[in-house]
Amino acid sequence: MKLKYILPILFIALFSTACSSDDDNNDQPPVINEVEGLTKIQDFTNNNHTIELWSETGHFKTGYNDISVRIKDNTSNSFFENFTINWMPVMEMPSMEHSCPKSTIEKAPGKNTVYQGYIIYQMTNLDGSGWSLTLNYTIDNVDYTVTDTITVTQNYNQNVTTFKGSDDVKYVLALIEPQSPKIATNIMKVGLYKMENMMSFPIVEDYTITLDPRMPDMGNHSSPNNTDLTYRSDGMYQGNLSLTMTGYWVLNLQLLDETNTVLKGEAVTLENPQSSVYLELEF
Repeated sequence: MKLKYILPILFIALFSTACSSDDDNNDQPPVINEVEGLTKIQDFTNNNHTIELWSETGHFKTGYNDISVRIKDNTSNSFFENFTINWMPVMEMPSMEHSCPKSTIEKAPGKNTVYQGYIIYQMTNLDGSGWSLTLNYTIDNVDYTVTDTITVTQNYNQNVTTFKGSDDVKYVLALIEPQSPKIATNIMKVGLYKMENMMSFPIVEDYTITLDPRMPDMGNHSSPNNTDLTYRSDGMYQGNLSLTMTGYWVLNLQLLDETNTVLKGEAVTLENPQSSVYLELEF
């Protein structure tokens, strides 16, 4: 066969092979990054596994922390899809230790390897030290544990507060939403917990939290169409927060029990410009 006929045949064969390879690649499922949009906080490592903790900010801060968790096999570098896990945050102080409010950890919706939960840190040391986190987990009926120190930084605004009510119960109240406030009527969510003991902070159900937002730098004016926060089935308290302009807002609160008895907090008046129970927003 002459060379002028051989070259076109080789070109056609190579082109067909390339097209076939491309078609085969197109048949492969796309690789999905299940932590896209998140930043790693910290790795917890033992001899068998690496437990990765992720969040939007990439660090722990005082207040509400929404945390994603996944576990990697140190031998295969693959991530487990099925496991059970719980956590215990502990604050070490000179004369005592205590925990803080926390959720269970469940499989994140629509994810294969990512689990999700929250921790509410009510305090930090000046240097962020003092906290540790223990992770207890089970894979294929085998139990594992890992503990490490963590750093909790102070949030700029007061997004969590602790107080003792007139019922002699110590409460923790944390702002959950809005995380990105806007000039509008915002959905406001908070978590309310009581200190059952130094290591247990169960959710408080069926109370009422009154809301009176004010702008101290603008004559302490309020805003219209706010509603009190009531308990919802997701374990949070929800109401409407009206923000009429950007700036610094104090969210004045009162805690009422099932009989509408005020346990803590005061109404805002000319003589009393701020409640003793409050959270802060600035945007």
